[in-house]
Amino acid sequence: MREITLDNLDDIARGAGILGTGGGGDPYIGKLLAREAIRRHGPVRVVDIDEVAPDAMVVPVSGMGAPTVLLERVPNGGEELAALRALEKHLGRRATHIAPIEVGGVNSMLPIACAAEAGLPIVDGDAMGRAFPEAQMVLPGLIGVTNSPMALADDKGNTIIVEAVDNHAAERIARAVCVELGCQISAADTVLRGDQLADGLVPATLTLAERLGAAVREARAAHGDPVAAARAMLDGVPLLTGKVVDVSRRTEGGFARGRARIEGIADEAGRVLELDFQNEHLLATRDGAVVATTPDLICVLDSETGDPVTTEGLRYGLRVSVLAARCDPRWTSPGGLALAGPRYFGYDVDYLPFGS
Repeated sequence: MREITLDNLDDIARGAGILGTGGGGDPYIGKLLAREAIRRHGPVRVVDIDEVAPDAMVVPVSGMGAPTVLLERVPNGGEELAALRALEKHLGRRATHIAPIEVGGVNSMLPIACAAEAGLPIVDGDAMGRAFPEAQMVLPGLIGVTNSPMALADDKGNTIIVEAVDNHAAERIARAVCVELGCQISAADTVLRGDQLADGLVPATLTLAERLGAAVREARAAHGDPVAAARAMLDGVPLLTGKVVDVSRRTEGGFARGRARIEGIADEAGRVLELDFQNEHLLATRDGAVVATTPDLICVLDSETGDPVTTEGLRYGLRVSVLAARCDPRWTSPGGLALAGPRYFGYDVDYLPFGS
């Protein structure tokens, strides 16, 4: 993939929605914004990590807030560019490349829209390999890259620069700003040099999203099993296929938090899967036993179409298939688990190695 055009945008959005583990925001909204930006400004050039000059200034951009709010408060499309310009002004340098902070939902699409508007290439990679709810939960943090200065922008034209003592403090400050500005803002942060990309990003995740979305689309067109196609692409493990029978969800502290209960159908009748989430799915418990934990991916797909189901999209009666997939191995290091393992989120369980 050398360009992102109107022709491959749907596949990228679908695949990124699956990789987003239920979070990252509704990919449909992001796709509309990216489509309009590409229509106005043309295709976005995609570059591999090893094509970026060592002294390049790579700026990840994203949306921050509760995905539930995004459904009612749709961005106007200029917030990411406003955050980028505010950060450039603060640093006294122009960005050379855009990157997704995460490959998930709307946060895979907003960087594409921003790259189109800014006339910059986008790097084929992201800082998570999935989606996580907090700003410090990025692989660059494991190599000493700070997420501040962080530029925040809202849909009213307000911009704020956060200079924090560490990455956790930047998250707390930015989250407070986010809540005060309506639980939906945009950010430009975690600036990387080109020579930091190999250690700081998961490579080729936009390409993976496109291939994953295409596999689901092609399986559906051939009257095959789109969920099986996604599982094969991810080398994933099925957790349960069933019906959503209960969802408890609340918007709290700038996050969508809750739990979903899924009852098995057909061959899996009588089994129960519970999913705990904070924007993203973090813990899967089947028949009382933990079967998957963060930082591995817990993906919920519509059983009929293979389309991703976000945490805010879960509703009673929906037939879903739940898969687990392996995270980037750097997340299972002691430092990675300290940032995004189950105990960080308050669960009294240790990380369950994938496939256990």
